[in-house]
Amino acid sequence: MKVLCVIPARYASTRLPGKPLLQLAGKPMVWRVYERASSAVLPQKTVVATDSQEIFDVMINLGGQAVMTRADHPTGTDRLAEVAQLFPEYDLIVNVQGDEPLIEPCVIDQLAQALIDDDTAQMATCMNEMDEEEYNNPAAVKVVTDVNGNALYFSRSILPYPRNKTGYPVYKHIGIYAYRRDFLIKYAQMAPTPLEQTESLEQLRALENSYKIKVIKVPYKFYGVDTLEDFLRVEKILCEQ
Repeated sequence: MKVLCVIPARYASTRLPGKPLLQLAGKPMVWRVYERASSAVLPQKTVVATDSQEIFDVMINLGGQAVMTRADHPTGTDRLAEVAQLFPEYDLIVNVQGDEPLIEPCVIDQLAQALIDDDTAQMATCMNEMDEEEYNNPAAVKVVTDVNGNALYFSRSILPYPRNKTGYPVYKHIGIYAYRRDFLIKYAQMAPTPLEQTESLEQLRALENSYKIKVIKVPYKFYGVDTLEDFLRVEKILCEQ
């Protein structure tokens, strides 16, 4: 199967304007994500998908690959589906967020491999054990799975509710996805669903339409950059490497 890795990168950001091009330890952040993602083994191509001519030009000038997308997409999935339409020769699309400069390349491979190994799953994503201080944070999305590693539900509330102290961990959903290309295009065209709108979690649309999402457990910490505090923390980690 041919695998395409796509890194969406919008210039607009309410909390950290222009963050894809912020200099992170001497390199634009989007370039750092691209470098890490390009180290994955399974994808034959990695591209940045952007609605910004400035981001596009930076990527090309640094020797990377990028595609321009429309600026009016309501969600990241719609932008990803537009890119999928441009590359019909690829079977699987892995979506790596443009604000994950410390992404582990092996996670990209694991997500793609999950769909290669299970032809009944249309999507794959990942999770890790959640720190207790995040249990009541609605920005930290929780996920529960069945015994075969398929998602049962995603929520901003704690899952499962610890009525009994069984030691069952709370898992944090990490927003990195792999999709079968044909499903991704169909998924982007589906109408929003009630649970998706209630929780404001787009992945619930797939579950509400009875599609299987494979969830792999990973041991890595993920450090997305949404705020200046996040940026300074990631820069410190990079400078210490």
